Amino acid sequence: MAKVLKIKMTRSVIGTLPKQQKTIEALGLKKIGQVVELPDSPQTRGMIDVVRHLVEVSEM
Repeated sequence: MAKVLKIKMTRSVIGTLPKQQKTIEALGLKKIGQVVELPDSPQTRGMIDVVRHLVEVSEM
C-alpha cells in the first residue's frame, strides 16, 4: 500500500512568490488550517519542498 502524506496549510500565501502561490494551489490548499491527503511521490515531495515554510507535513 502506498504511503499517504497529510499536508496542512499553516501560513498565508500573502507576500510570497508567485511560484509558491501556484504550488500551494496545485497541492489543493486554499485556506489556512485546511488539510489535504496526497500520495507520497517524488513530485509531491518536490512541491512540499518549495513551500515547506507554509505547510506542516505528517505521514499516515
